Amino acid sequence: MLRIYQRLWHVNWAEQWQYRANLLMYLLYWLVSPIVYLAVWTTIARAQGTVNGLTAGDFAAYYLTLLIVDNLTSEITIYLLAYKIQDGTLAGDLLKPIHPILTGTLVNNLAFKALTLLALIPVWLVLCLLVQPDFSGVTLQTLLLAAPAIVLGFAVQFLLGASLTCLAFWTTRVYSLGELYYALIILFSGQFAPLTVMPPLVQSIAQYLPFQLFKYFPIELILGRLSPEAIARNFALEVFWLVVIGLLFRWVWRNGVVRFSAVGA
Repeated sequence: MLRIYQRLWHVNWAEQWQYRANLLMYLLYWLVSPIVYLAVWTTIARAQGTVNGLTAGDFAAYYLTLLIVDNLTSEITIYLLAYKIQDGTLAGDLLKPIHPILTGTLVNNLAFKALTLLALIPVWLVLCLLVQPDFSGVTLQTLLLAAPAIVLGFAVQFLLGASLTCLAFWTTRVYSLGELYYALIILFSGQFAPLTVMPPLVQSIAQYLPFQLFKYFPIELILGRLSPEAIARNFALEVFWLVVIGLLFRWVWRNGVVRFSAVGA
């Protein structure tokens, strides 16, 4: 099985290099929103002194960390697989002795992340020089703790995105559902703003949903802003959602493939 993943990695890594314009588009997509949010919140923090205890340097550290964490935990499964379900070309993948999502699509996501991260790091370093983030809370311990949090966060988001993509077996409106899904991520994951500055109702809801595990939890963990109790609770929540969404994906995939048909694909 390891050889299969290695071969898929080589193929997908070479393929990603063929779409350099696409890479630049996605890189701009990842940069624009956090930089806009950074500019807005740092301006407010400088004007007021702090916002819910966060200084301009705290916001700078948050959004610059968001740029890296977002790249590592996000997934693009719906854009890789939904059209194959709709036009019938998934039939070719189903004939192969590997799972179309848990192997090919997964490795494609990882190769895309790796190449995008290579392009992102130089830009990130320049931004650090420009905005002067406060990384005083970052330690080797917080970075080591964040590593499994990011891996679990990506696993949960990948399986959730794959489950959503599999709805294409039932509906042609899967991309509309995808937009709603990404809107929920922006609201409840801490992408728009740190959850600590969001309304109490949003904070209360977000702490039980999987979305904050994608971004807010790893970011706050890296920056050293979480108590040991909060860290333990969120790791337990990641494991819980990984099991629940893993079972959901298994059910949706099995029932969806039964419905799938392709004529002339």
